[in-house]
Amino acid sequence: MASAPGYTIESLDTGLRLMRLFLTHDTLTVSEAAELLEVGRSTAHRVLTTLEGRGFAGRDASGRGYSAGPELMRLGRPAGFGAAVRERVARVLDDAVRRTGETVQAVALIGDRIIVTDGRESPHPVRVRPGTGLTHPAHATAGGKMLLALMTAGQVDALYPGEELEPVTARTTVSRTALLAELDRVRAQGYAVDGGESARGMHAVAVPLSGSGPRDRIALVVAVPADRGDEAELGEHALRLRQSAAALERPAAG
Repeated sequence: MASAPGYTIESLDTGLRLMRLFLTHDTLTVSEAAELLEVGRSTAHRVLTTLEGRGFAGRDASGRGYSAGPELMRLGRPAGFGAAVRERVARVLDDAVRRTGETVQAVALIGDRIIVTDGRESPHPVRVRPGTGLTHPAHATAGGKMLLALMTAGQVDALYPGEELEPVTARTTVSRTALLAELDRVRAQGYAVDGGESARGMHAVAVPLSGSGPRDRIALVVAVPADRGDEAELGEHALRLRQSAAALERPAAG
């Protein structure tokens, strides 16, 4: 809910809007920030200097502009990239590829997209590649829908303010209303399915790993060629993924 105009702290609002600019701009000069924010150069300079002092912005290599600082990068980094988490999730992935015989991935949510933080490739001659480091629209993927289902309807609405969603394939859910209904089903069954919605010829199923908040949550995904991923097979893979996910709660051997 937006604040009433009388309760807006103008300088804070400007700072927050400026930090959002770093989502779409690698660097910003004072003049560029002032133009985009529709404020004076002196105001833009003061805000950038304040953000720099708190670590949310930093001077770029040229010294003429600013880029996102370490504190802002830390806030925006999703689960799965820290060394300790990667080590624990690696054990889960190793176990999951052994149990399923298929390609497995760990994915995290960044806004309305997922990023593959790690993966293991199936030994089958015909297989899906893990795609570590790649991003995909969350609403079109099993992992994305699993992570969205862990959010409230209001949080999902904030990510998707419009009714129309991007069609990735002919099977992609393309309305927010349909997505919200599907997320209800995901919550009820405890896993999410992608039946060719993110890529033709590929099916997937996802279960949650751990995490108390959106930035801490990771989904565990099995991705298979469509001819090895009918509804029953995906349901079996979901059970195996849950067994592997339990490894995250056990201490490492040795």
